[in-house]
Amino acid sequence: MEQLIEFITNNYLLVLAFLLALGMLLWSESKKAGASVSSTEAVQLMNKDNAVLLDIRSKKEWESGSITNSTHIPLVDLDKRLSELEKYKSRNVIVVCNMGQSSGTACKKLMAAGFEKVVRLKGGITEWKAQNLPLVK
Repeated sequence: MEQLIEFITNNYLLVLAFLLALGMLLWSESKKAGASVSSTEAVQLMNKDNAVLLDIRSKKEWESGSITNSTHIPLVDLDKRLSELEKYKSRNVIVVCNMGQSSGTACKKLMAAGFEKVVRLKGGITEWKAQNLPLVK
């Protein structure tokens, strides 16, 4: 611990630059992905606010199991099929992917298209399965 304190005092500009770069990276990543909800929050949104689930995984992943009543539009087809989602513009939309990483891209596209309430599922379908929540095939 003494060595760490000594390093920080001797290299305070280096440490400050590292912390600044780390902060900018975290801020940039949070803006890119948009808001996220846990599985529990997603269930509450579906039950209370009649939220729409948008599953953007590939067809093969979709067929292995999906959340009940979710709409399947693969991420690669989202731009072409956005018109199918127009009726949901004012409702909560929860974007689901496999691990929670690529859903940020879909959220950004939906927000740019005028969707008001778009969030992504933290951890994606992997987290959903880990919490033993139901899937349909």
